[in-house]
Amino acid sequence: RLWYLQIIEGTELREFSEINRIKQIKNQAPRGLMLDREGRVLVENRPGFEVVLNPQYVEDLSEIAQMIAPIIGIEKDKLIQKFERSKKQNGPYAQVKLKDNLTRDEVFRLKRLRLEAPGLEVRETVLRSYPLKENGSQLFGYVGEISKKQIPSYNQLYKGKIVFEQGDIVGKSGLEEVLEKEIRGTDGMQLLQVDAHGRETFSQTLDLYGEQIREIESTPGYSAVLTIDKALQEIAYHHFSQQQRIGGVVAMKANGEILAWVSSPSFDPNEFASGISPQIWGKLINDQFKPLRNKVIQDYFAPGSTFKAFMAMTSLQEKVITPQTIINCPGSLRFGRREYHDHLKGGHGNITVYEALERSSNVFFYKMGIALGIEKMYNYISTLGIGQRTGIELPNENSGLMPSAAWKKQAIGEEWQPGENLSSAIGQGFVLATPLQLAVAYNAIGTEGQVVKPFVVKKVVDHEGKTVRESNPLVVRDLTQVQKTGIKVDSSTFKIVKDGLRRVVQGSRGTARFVNIPGADIAGKTGTTQVMGFAANDIYSKCENRPILQRHHGWFVAFAPANNPEITIAALAEHSCHGSSGAGPVVKELMKAYFEKYHPELIADALKKGKASATQEQTTNSEGE
Repeated sequence: RLWYLQIIEGTELREFSEINRIKQIKNQAPRGLMLDREGRVLVENRPGFEVVLNPQYVEDLSEIAQMIAPIIGIEKDKLIQKFERSKKQNGPYAQVKLKDNLTRDEVFRLKRLRLEAPGLEVRETVLRSYPLKENGSQLFGYVGEISKKQIPSYNQLYKGKIVFEQGDIVGKSGLEEVLEKEIRGTDGMQLLQVDAHGRETFSQTLDLYGEQIREIESTPGYSAVLTIDKALQEIAYHHFSQQQRIGGVVAMKANGEILAWVSSPSFDPNEFASGISPQIWGKLINDQFKPLRNKVIQDYFAPGSTFKAFMAMTSLQEKVITPQTIINCPGSLRFGRREYHDHLKGGHGNITVYEALERSSNVFFYKMGIALGIEKMYNYISTLGIGQRTGIELPNENSGLMPSAAWKKQAIGEEWQPGENLSSAIGQGFVLATPLQLAVAYNAIGTEGQVVKPFVVKKVVDHEGKTVRESNPLVVRDLTQVQKTGIKVDSSTFKIVKDGLRRVVQGSRGTARFVNIPGADIAGKTGTTQVMGFAANDIYSKCENRPILQRHHGWFVAFAPANNPEITIAALAEHSCHGSSGAGPVVKELMKAYFEKYHPELIADALKKGKASATQEQTTNSEGE
């Protein structure tokens, strides 16, 4: 038997014995950075400190807990509970982490205490850091300790690549979550010699299979270069938060690159990186405006009058109207037993499609809805991406809804009613869209048919700066070609719609004329969405006088330059009453910042022309007098 154990099974038993006497302590790898399109830091790491306790040296747990508690601000009983819970979960000799993200004062006081508290250790760690704090937190996401429920699913998801264990830090939301595999790095290992009971021994030499064991260093993760422009991101957040708006704003280049992304109200992801307190967590999850939700892709609302651009496109392409067709638009329209009102009590009179977009006539588009019907509306507008996920590389994107008669029958079990064509035609009823969907759809109008897939990760680079993978712009559909729904849209149709949208901003009666920036050539559309029904005598009452949850949502979507767009911005300001005053200002500031940075010559030329025009007008007036 002795010969069998030594000769036949000797090697295997030796390996088993060596492994048993070596204790492995994982050293967390620094996560890769997130950089903006110009290499500026958006998410990084910073050094931190944590305090741990080695159970094998603890003789009187109550006494040590009494000494530590007032220093780290945790009650003595809670420290003891944490200690006992670790013994059950991880074994009697596993180190117990008491607190991380220690302050300098805590580190100093704990180090002085070590002589009186055997087993107490202060270790250096790596903490995730978000310099922008609340700005863009839903986009970047946050990290936290992996939960017991997540371990099996994560190990299955990353099978053969990463092994996750209790205590590991992982991305919990946003880009931190979707880039987990690439930016998490490879954890290092500290090897300690232990006895048969798992307690550390005092031998300084760890010899395994005849070789000395050294500490295995961790390898930082790859870094992600985003399409975000940090300067535009900060401007978007500043103006959105300055106005105390609730909602979201997204700015996108014509090829789908995301330049700025703000969701409000927000949260500070640094609080998650250092272990969020129950009080802060409770405040976040009980906030009625849901700061943890990414409102740019998760929250969907009726698009309101921003939908009228799609209706104009459909009506023109289906030859329901021509650019010269004049439609009478009074203050209301009776259809069946119901009165459908315009936002302007007196109506707009006889107008063309250009004026209908400029002034945002409801009655004009009610009549378009009656003439078209829901099936034609669905066939055209769904191809713009309304009611579909955009496919951006972020978790939990919602699809919104572009209704059809078949959808209603299947989802609700009822037939489509003719009156629902009218409410759908002005972006109400069942129609629902996210800010990102509207940005993609308006970008398609601006580029005359190019429906793109938005993306925010430009490339992932290794430690030497070499590209590991890169994202390329993708045109999902070209609407000037025949689509699956059997439709196509002529470039001439898009040009007419763009002229109407240009008037919204640049026309004398445009609903967003104050957004106009000389030289930028902005085209866009305001939208106001009712959050609840109102009685006929209350429709025109002042929105600002209502309780906040009864106030309308405000939309504004715009692209520029109108003829050949480079940037499209969609903003939703919940409960702001109006699209022009609620969402318009942040779009204007973003547009201004974009053109001042990337096309200062256009702004400068327009300014010169404006001064020359003013001088000429002053001279003419002087001569006339």
